[in-house]
Amino acid sequence: MNDTTEQLSMSGAELFREETFTDQKIGSIRRLTPVDADGNQDASRQVQFFGQTQVLTPAGPLPISFELEASNLNEAADGFAEAAEQALEKTMQELQELRRQQQSSIVVPGQGGPGGGMPGGGLQMP
Repeated sequence: MNDTTEQLSMSGAELFREETFTDQKIGSIRRLTPVDADGNQDASRQVQFFGQTQVLTPAGPLPISFELEASNLNEAADGFAEAAEQALEKTMQELQELRRQQQSSIVVPGQGGPGGGMPGGGLQMP
């Protein structure tokens, strides 16, 4: 097997059945139920829940995905709002950090930077 094939191979011991639940308003909950290679539920592994929603921004809809700490669907639904808020706050912090990094690496003529904002990087033409 070459490296790409090995990276793309699936393990029968790590399979999940995926189900999606939605209220058709706020978002959706994905329930991942561990299964064996025959598709039967694997009780030795935990069921996992993930929430998905989106927020509207000036640039368009921004998808937000997050893990839900829950042992059943009802707990996942009850914890959806709090987990979504935390994921949104984290996403906004990451976006602000990316924006800050971009702004610090871009030099715009007339905006300061090397040469005090002078055209030509501080060189004066006679």
